[in-house]
Amino acid sequence: MNNDKIVIKGAREHNLKNVNLTIPRDKLIVMTGLSGSGKSSLAFDTIYADGQRRYMESLSSYARQFLGQMEKPDVDDIQGLSPAISIDQKTTNRNPRSTVGTVTEIYDYLRLLYARIGVPHCPICGRVISQQTVDQMVDAILALPKGTKFQVLAPVVRGRKGTQQKELEAARRGGYARVRIDGNLYDLDEEISLEKNKKHTVEIVVDRLVINDTVQSRLADSLETAIALTGGLVTIDVSGGEEMQFSQSYACPDHGISIDELEPRMFSFNNPFGACERCTGLGTFMRVDPELIIPNKDLSIREGAIKASGWYYAEGSISEMYYKGLGKKYGFTLDTPIREMSAEAVNAILYGTGGERIEMHRENEFGSGRYLNEFEGIVNNLERRFRETSSEWMKEEIATVMNGVECPDCHGKRLKPSSLAVTVGGVNISDLCEMSVRQELNFINDIQLTDQEHRIGDGILKEVRERLGFLQSVGLDYLTLSRGASGLSGGESQRIRLATQIGSALTGVLYVLDEPSIGLHQRDNDKLIATLKRLRDLGNTLVVVEHDEDTMRQADYIVDIGPGAGVHGGEVVAEGSVEDICKAPRSITGAYLSGRKRIEVPATRRKGNGKKLRIVGAAENNLKNVNVDIPLGKMICVTGVSGSGKSSLINEIFYKALAMELNGAKRRPGKYKEIKGLENVDKVIGIDQAPIGRTPRSNPATYTGVFTDIRNVFAQTQDAKMRGYGPGRFSFNVKGGRCEACEGDGIVQIEMHFLPDIFVPCEVCKGARYNRETLEVKYKDKSIADVLDMTVEEACTFFANIPRIHRKLQTLLDVGLGYIKLGQSATTLSGGEAQRVKLALELAKRETGQTVYVLDEPSTGLHVADVHKLITVLDRLVDAGNTVVIIEHNLDIIKRADHIIDLGPEGGDEGGTIVATGTPEEVAKVPASYTGKYLGPILERDRVTE
Repeated sequence: MNNDKIVIKGAREHNLKNVNLTIPRDKLIVMTGLSGSGKSSLAFDTIYADGQRRYMESLSSYARQFLGQMEKPDVDDIQGLSPAISIDQKTTNRNPRSTVGTVTEIYDYLRLLYARIGVPHCPICGRVISQQTVDQMVDAILALPKGTKFQVLAPVVRGRKGTQQKELEAARRGGYARVRIDGNLYDLDEEISLEKNKKHTVEIVVDRLVINDTVQSRLADSLETAIALTGGLVTIDVSGGEEMQFSQSYACPDHGISIDELEPRMFSFNNPFGACERCTGLGTFMRVDPELIIPNKDLSIREGAIKASGWYYAEGSISEMYYKGLGKKYGFTLDTPIREMSAEAVNAILYGTGGERIEMHRENEFGSGRYLNEFEGIVNNLERRFRETSSEWMKEEIATVMNGVECPDCHGKRLKPSSLAVTVGGVNISDLCEMSVRQELNFINDIQLTDQEHRIGDGILKEVRERLGFLQSVGLDYLTLSRGASGLSGGESQRIRLATQIGSALTGVLYVLDEPSIGLHQRDNDKLIATLKRLRDLGNTLVVVEHDEDTMRQADYIVDIGPGAGVHGGEVVAEGSVEDICKAPRSITGAYLSGRKRIEVPATRRKGNGKKLRIVGAAENNLKNVNVDIPLGKMICVTGVSGSGKSSLINEIFYKALAMELNGAKRRPGKYKEIKGLENVDKVIGIDQAPIGRTPRSNPATYTGVFTDIRNVFAQTQDAKMRGYGPGRFSFNVKGGRCEACEGDGIVQIEMHFLPDIFVPCEVCKGARYNRETLEVKYKDKSIADVLDMTVEEACTFFANIPRIHRKLQTLLDVGLGYIKLGQSATTLSGGEAQRVKLALELAKRETGQTVYVLDEPSTGLHVADVHKLITVLDRLVDAGNTVVIIEHNLDIIKRADHIIDLGPEGGDEGGTIVATGTPEEVAKVPASYTGKYLGPILERDRVTE
């Protein structure tokens, strides 16, 4: 058998049609084809799944019980496989404690660097802290008032798991009588048993003394004894006073502040020894946000200015009684707009009267009364209720007016003051992590160290330098190490994992990647391709699912799956070099690569309706106080290199501000001064890539609402009327028509204890979801289960005579989703598919012509032929008079835009300004625009020839 090939025989996973394929090993292989053609089924569900399964089966049975059993993919045989690693987009970490630094492990090296060569300073005065001598310790203790009782303690164990019997036995042998464990005193002659899995602090009581004129020499002896036991640490337990910590290592002589021996955990915000005590290392608190309680200050209380649980205005309510009482004291009425109230009045409404009582009158059908009562304030009331309630519903309700605010102690830096007071090269670890990767590399390359520090730190700095270089090589040099992992896009998190893999320098591995170019500007694409080639040159095989033309042209081997999507795909249409693909007559990819088909540049651009929205003073994240005009009635593309500020401008400011003003949403927008021209639009719709549902019960039919219409059709049939069935009978979510054995799921979960749970079709309904009586009701010889099993394309023909259903299905077909099944579980849809289902739902609605649509990279996961369809759909929205704002890197969409807003020039701190605006032709002429540089040749190539 050849070891230089991977041979796949009889792959039938999902829609694959008994595929036989031979691909070379140790090469960069691109798998392409229409969305839904079966690329991922072949790359991930067949090649990767089998490579991973075989590797796991080679492990011992003991190891396998922790990993779970992996199902064998539906394939006859695969030869030449290596252990497989998948780098996809679905594994973005949502943990608020994860940052770019922790995910890439660079932060671990930085913690080690600061622990070994860091220079500690006093957190109060900033002076460099030196070691304390025994004499200095004695002087500090003798400064206590005469007669003060205290104990000299030797902390032999600090915050360590275990029963600590060894240390306790050593203390007994040393002749000590008492010990303090976790703050409690014990006699050493009693039996002491500690929990093995809890962290404990054990301090031996060396001496118990009283401050007087003769205590000095005994105190010095006791301190030396304690230091000998601990290696330099002493705790003084002052009776009725604060404990004193001393270290022979580090202390400030002026403020008496001692800090522990420097160790890596001191710089970890996930460890109690380093984390800020107030926010436990998160850097933020969830607090009630006054801006969300009073979003519109032009309204009065009677008009509903206050939007908070329990404090909405209603006649005769307790809230009205409080508002009238406050108005009487602070000089406002229920009809005074909030903007015209005094600052004192607004402060009293939000934060209370500070214990002062106000006079209130209550009237109802039972009589009236006068009360004197203090008012705690809406903010304080909501925060108290959030803390005290056990109701999840109430917590969710109050959470809608809460926001993360910076921790007042660490100011978002996550660490204790003592940890932040340690510097290397004059910079503390938090400030270093706030720099962009680009700036960090410059700092580390230019750092000035002593010879001794060089000897200790050079090895660590080499590792940090390499890893930062890997991040730079995948186009992520604008990120900071302190950036939360949850705020990264799918493409960014995938490229971070790619950089981490290069750092591990494995060889002989099969890497399967899912569109690593997502969210990457054309300028950075070359860097990414060079990185992929570098991984290949280490001796690895790379299988990349990709639609990007540059990546295809640079690949060693291309496999084109198709020719269509869903049931029309699942075959290998063409394989080989770019030239081979271009020559293949059935290959749609080849048709676009060769230029036989193309997305043409429009001959004229739309003029719009002459109106515009103007964002003034946008300053969120890296935006440099920019003013932006968004012309209405056009398709607008917001472009720029990764990290230039596109998402900050559009998603964080523009979309959230419009949603708050027009739709009444409770999400606080980013920093900006104002948005002018809101009277010209009536609503905003954001179409993102979040899943359309989190449970297998959610599917495209239920999400688009077409299932309700289909159920009504079945309820109107003669059979259903005879049996007395209404639309509810045909729902698989409620009792009545559904199969009760599987509760309408169609599958049953079977617990296998030490094996993974398996899902099998329900024995009663055979996966149909409904009971026998419901399935007997037919429409055109099809039951409701048969309809759910149809593809959108089949259903569109089947319901051609019912306009209401046909219109909704046609929109799904128009956005290129004809291959998905109506009843397909929402959890199995990709991000791009979920976004297009949402787009179809909006298309099916009746137009007002004054809507703003905001889309974030809608070309994600789309083949160029599907991009062609998407552009047709977006044109329909704009031609109806709406405005479509798209964040995009795909040049085929950008060249079709009526107006471009290009941000940059670079990412991170060097971005955040407007580089160019205007039509694609105008932007292409701006020398400073990277987008323009790549757009120019495309405009020339695809211009419509008259």
